[in-house]
Amino acid sequence: MRGVKRVALVVVVLLVAFMVLAFVLENQQSVSLSLLGQASGQLPVSVFVVLALIFGMLIGPLLGMMMRSGRRKPIQSAQS
Repeated sequence: MRGVKRVALVVVVLLVAFMVLAFVLENQQSVSLSLLGQASGQLPVSVFVVLALIFGMLIGPLLGMMMRSGRRKPIQSAQS
């Protein structure tokens, strides 16, 4: 059973890698991104999308941890 899981994981990783490669190869048109009056250089569309993905993968869990830690309330013991 362990071998089957390992093979399935390798297949999934290879499939995702192939999809990312296909996405990058299909989106090579150069564009300039403009944000708050600042423009970036001419880069392929795939660079901006992959950077946004990486940024979201880093920021998302951090925001989730911050939300969870703010929700916790200290346990009050009943001392009478």
